[in-house]
Amino acid sequence: MSADSLTQAVWDVLATVDDPEIHKPITELDMVEKVEVNEDGHASVRVLLTIAGCPMRGTIEHDVHAALQSVDGLTGLDLDFGVMSDEQRAELKTKLRGGVREREIPFAKDDSLTQVILVASGKGGVGKSSVTVNLAKALEARGRTVGVLDADIYGHSIPPMLGIADAEVTGLDDMILPVPVEGLRVISIGMLKQSRDQVIAWRGPILDRALQQFLADVYWGDLDFLLVDLPPGTGDVAMSLGAKLPNAEVIVVTTPQQAAAEVAERAGTMASMVDQRVLGVVENMAYLAAECPHCGQTHRVDLFGSGGGERVAETLSLRLGYPVPLLAQVPIDAAMSDSGDAGVPLVATDADRPAARALDALAEQLATRKRGLAGRKLNLHVG
Repeated sequence: MSADSLTQAVWDVLATVDDPEIHKPITELDMVEKVEVNEDGHASVRVLLTIAGCPMRGTIEHDVHAALQSVDGLTGLDLDFGVMSDEQRAELKTKLRGGVREREIPFAKDDSLTQVILVASGKGGVGKSSVTVNLAKALEARGRTVGVLDADIYGHSIPPMLGIADAEVTGLDDMILPVPVEGLRVISIGMLKQSRDQVIAWRGPILDRALQQFLADVYWGDLDFLLVDLPPGTGDVAMSLGAKLPNAEVIVVTTPQQAAAEVAERAGTMASMVDQRVLGVVENMAYLAAECPHCGQTHRVDLFGSGGGERVAETLSLRLGYPVPLLAQVPIDAAMSDSGDAGVPLVATDADRPAARALDALAEQLATRKRGLAGRKLNLHVG
């Protein structure tokens, strides 16, 4: 068989290999950049992954090798992998939408006055979602219009914390309406699942598309604040939102122990890598205010160590080249978790609790900032 015939045979067989996440042929998705076969029947194939570090690379590699074994006359294979450019990914997403360009994200426009705040953490279990819902409610209590986007696709916990675990979203033609709850506007993947126990296992373009829909296809209206509860760590969601929300600011949540502080620093550094500004650090579970049985006085007990929040703030200030303050130290309070289980933020049920006061003070700092374009990146072009 000639080299040209073998080349066509390789293309035909690659058309039977599906991307394991999108479930369409890799040739149809323009993931095959090169197929070359020399006169000796040795093939060189280059496949473009949708993202760097794609966890499906091993599956694709196995499937390509297995498929090409059926090509008679092929004597060998060099399989190489690359990564799609931003333009290629955009073309792929347009193709997946049937040729329709995606709707513009209102918060990414130069004239948007919404303060977008991403609540991030380096690791799970630091109370990031509790901080998000209480901060949102405290801002709403000050007369601000607040949206809450639960971007923790795999570990979404915002709906039950706001008492809307079983809420369903309403569709209006091709637009989604956020669920209203006590003055807040809320959206989460948890509201779109068929059942509460359904597991979400998305990566790459599918995950990116879900985030795009939450930001562009949801009718948020005119918001003063959009709080985005990020998943812990520095994975796909943080990278995707970096491109979609270039003017967002980040609050990093940590706990006092040094191990938590070290990974929290990575979350702040990730924000800088995608050109987002770190607004500051919140130290959650900072201490326990305990009444002494001997003297009757209230003492501060550092159950999880101390200094973690200050360390994160100082490290990020040096690393990023601008002041990153410690915005709040929120004490341990069993009422915080109880209120989350009850579906009502602590700041709304018992505003005098020390933890509620700390988060309310943080909301005051944010609410008193002027809503404007100062300090924001504008896409200006000189003619």
